[in-house]
Amino acid sequence: MKLRHVFAAALSTTLLSSGLVSAQTVFTVSSWLPPTHTLSTVQKNWCDMLEKESTGRMKCNILPKGVVAAPGTFDAVRDGLADISYTVDGYTPGRFINTQVAEFPFLGDNAVATSVAYQRIYSKYFAPLGEHRGVKALAVFTHGPGIIFNSKKPVASAADAASLKFRIGGGNINELSKAMGWNTTLKAAPESFELLSTGVMDGTFFPDESIASFKLSMVKHATTFPGGLYNTSFVFMMNEGKYKALSPQDKAVVDKLSGEVAARMFGEGWDKVDAASRDGAQKAQGVSRIKADQAFVKAVMDKQDYLETKWAASAQVKGLKDPKQVLAEFRAEIAKVK
Repeated sequence: MKLRHVFAAALSTTLLSSGLVSAQTVFTVSSWLPPTHTLSTVQKNWCDMLEKESTGRMKCNILPKGVVAAPGTFDAVRDGLADISYTVDGYTPGRFINTQVAEFPFLGDNAVATSVAYQRIYSKYFAPLGEHRGVKALAVFTHGPGIIFNSKKPVASAADAASLKFRIGGGNINELSKAMGWNTTLKAAPESFELLSTGVMDGTFFPDESIASFKLSMVKHATTFPGGLYNTSFVFMMNEGKYKALSPQDKAVVDKLSGEVAARMFGEGWDKVDAASRDGAQKAQGVSRIKADQAFVKAVMDKQDYLETKWAASAQVKGLKDPKQVLAEFRAEIAKVK
């Protein structure tokens, strides 16, 4: 018996010294949305892929709730309160400039195309400028086309929108709303139910998915726009120190599952739940949908033209060369994505 124990101990020491056995890396994973939300489920799916691709050397410990509220998530990952999470760039106004390119109106009609194209533009132009300095940006992505939802009446014009109070999520839509003269308040998505159910707000700007995800049964009207009224820029990220501490082998696994792979996962997840919400929850609660007419679209475009020029100037100060050309390339890239 003793000889067996000695042999086992010697074998274990040999394996460890040879690198054949390595300690498991466990990532603390946080989500400020419910576990059933598409972003939470895609994040979990990504973690499952990470564990499988690394043959168990890396795994995730998914917390039952977020370590902080949504606006504090970037700093929480940067400071090590969580190792992996995602956030909306626009929840901290003025902090991220270049990423606003993904938030403009009329970009695309599905999240896969805008997310994959955004990732390509981000990798080429924004990542080298350190836009998300302080964390390891695993991927960037967007949600589906932004829609005007409310509980009061059809919104068929800019004037109709100006007569109501809306929750918005920040970013370019915040600036566009001000330019349009609309009464909007910047609040994180999870606050929407309370704001609408208590009548503090009449509506919200959201992708289709959110009506089902946040159980907004009070919503009765929707106004859609070609390519969406707006988009939202998200970053999926890892604590930089945790990434740097990985072995080259494990870094290669993380890198393999990052970029377009992760961006497409988030985009596909969002498109699926957008469709489910349209065909399910919204249909069941009798949401009436109208399309913005040419006059409404032109009113938005007239204000957005100025905002894009303003963004280009700010982005150039941040080191982005020829921002207008980058925006044109982004739009062209969206059309290419399959």
